[in-house]
Amino acid sequence: MNIYLPIAEMSESVFVLLGMGAAVGFISGLFGVGGGFLITPLLIFTGVPAPVAVGTSTAQLVASSVSGAVAQYNRNNVDIKLGVVLLGGGFLGTVIGVGVVQILRQAGQFDLFIALCYVLFLGVIGTLMMIESLQTVWKARGGVTPSMRRPGEHSWVHGLPMKMRFQRSKLYISAIPPFLIGAFVGFLAAIMGVGGGFVMVPALIYLLRVPTNVVVGTSLFQTVFVAAAATILHAGTLISVDLVLATILMIGGVIGAQFGASAGSQLKGEQLRLLLAGIVLLVCLRLGWDLVITPSEIYSLASPAGGS
Repeated sequence: MNIYLPIAEMSESVFVLLGMGAAVGFISGLFGVGGGFLITPLLIFTGVPAPVAVGTSTAQLVASSVSGAVAQYNRNNVDIKLGVVLLGGGFLGTVIGVGVVQILRQAGQFDLFIALCYVLFLGVIGTLMMIESLQTVWKARGGVTPSMRRPGEHSWVHGLPMKMRFQRSKLYISAIPPFLIGAFVGFLAAIMGVGGGFVMVPALIYLLRVPTNVVVGTSLFQTVFVAAAATILHAGTLISVDLVLATILMIGGVIGAQFGASAGSQLKGEQLRLLLAGIVLLVCLRLGWDLVITPSEIYSLASPAGGS
């Protein structure tokens, strides 16, 4: 059964869209990432124009992240104080990111820019996470207990000013690094249609040494509000949010997130990171392939979707 998507100006199967939303919602609940790094490329693969895919993905992220965040909050896996600091930077980064998208669309370079961004960020982050996860699993099999933070261990982060105590994460660190991480994630949310979990999760784990289970819930908490802000800005300034498409994806996402959160509680932290790294690299390879192969149609004429 097909349905017409007014902003994307195309028809698509309802069942395909529901399946995509459910899959992304499952990943959101499982890993604590918004899932935008997956839903945006999937929409582009099905023919949805890149600007509409980005704008609509942020709307879908709100629903899937709310569902996953509630499930994680019930498990006491959300550091509210840390999440608020991340949000402060996230809102600033989102505003800047939407401005950049507007400039790129006017220049006609947005499609290429977003493809390059995905290949770069997913490739680097996925590779680093894969290496670390494999090393951790290997040590665990050798009888060495993996530890993300050793007693008395300090890094340059601990020398920064404006320190705050985050009780749930058992940290006493400067508020500057989480604010900057939040700003960068907000920028990515605006230009790539992602919640930024694929950046935030490893950053909080490896840079700030936040416990993995707390990272999952806190990342989802931050994603809810940043994705909502990005959706409003995309809809109001760029007219690139397809509400029909977003609604179908949301329905599937809410259902999938509950199953993902339940499955995530059965896996160890290093196993979650290894699975996430594999998915990130697969998406990266698929996007990279599209950049190097010869398209079926060398030239095409079309008016910009979602624009005037």
